[in-house]
Amino acid sequence: MGESQRFQLGTIGALGLSVVSSVSIVICNKALISTLGFTFATTLTSWHLLVTFCSLHVALWMKLFEHKPFDARAVMGFGILNGISIGLLNLSLGFNSVGFYQMTKLAIIPCTVLLETLFFRKQFSRSIQFSLTILLLGVGIATVTDLQLNALGSFLSLLAVLTTCVAQIMTNTIQKKFKVSSTQLLYQSCPYQALTLFVIGPFLDGLLTNQNVFAFNYTPQVLFFIVLSCLISVSVNFSTFLVIGKTSPVTYQVLGHLKTCLVLTFGYVLLRDPFSWRNILGILVAVIGMVLYSYYCTLENQQKASEASAQISQAKEAESDPLLTVENGSGMLGDGAAKAPVWNSNKDLHA
Repeated sequence: MGESQRFQLGTIGALGLSVVSSVSIVICNKALISTLGFTFATTLTSWHLLVTFCSLHVALWMKLFEHKPFDARAVMGFGILNGISIGLLNLSLGFNSVGFYQMTKLAIIPCTVLLETLFFRKQFSRSIQFSLTILLLGVGIATVTDLQLNALGSFLSLLAVLTTCVAQIMTNTIQKKFKVSSTQLLYQSCPYQALTLFVIGPFLDGLLTNQNVFAFNYTPQVLFFIVLSCLISVSVNFSTFLVIGKTSPVTYQVLGHLKTCLVLTFGYVLLRDPFSWRNILGILVAVIGMVLYSYYCTLENQQKASEASAQISQAKEAESDPLLTVENGSGMLGDGAAKAPVWNSNKDLHA
């Protein structure tokens, strides 16, 4: 099996693990929050990250992965930023209507595309932009109901979108820049994320729910679902870093909207949640957008792979045939002037 095939299988596995674990934790947390009344989402997330770190520490002790320290300031800044983005998303939900919060989540994809285009010179083809537009339209139809605006809620949503986009872009760029795996990055950043949310979590949850997390009645049933949620979160956090590292922040957001559609479908089928033709239409349109996005991404990756193999074969031919090198311009011309090699600025500047 070739390296590209192994990479594709690894990517498919990461996507599948992310979908299964995320849908599972949503169902678990829905039972914990809606049925059992444990509404302290930010504090619960800090426990998720603490359990994830402990699990990875055990894995490191068992030598399942190698610890690779790198820039400590980058890790600290990344971990704190991730924790802040989670807190801001929870605040956005608390100070806005559900419909406006869904619009906030939809805005993450175009914001990510804009940031990557401006600061990383990454180009998105018209086909990719079209498929993302179809996807966002479908998810909007299925999830956005009311759009009640207020100044504080809008400001918090803007901060939530910006911090989430930057954090997810950093997840991808740090892994590539420092050549660390998703597991190594998650292991080193988890303590900072957990500490950030552990400090601000009780305050934010108290602000949003008017309840004290430490005064809650922790029955055996509540404790069971908390432990189950924390265990599933290990897979959620690991697959999140894995997917972003193997693909891109935009692809991860597309996957997130697939999870939203699956959660809506499972809620209707298993829990008999209210469902309308608008939800069905939105999910169908979103699925069409996801299929188009996957198709165009696969097509573009194949084109890049064929171009790269063609360049490698041309380089090998040039090395084996000196006359070909002279004809291509790297040799000396008859009049004694050196001909500079051709440099394609577009190809070298853009990924």
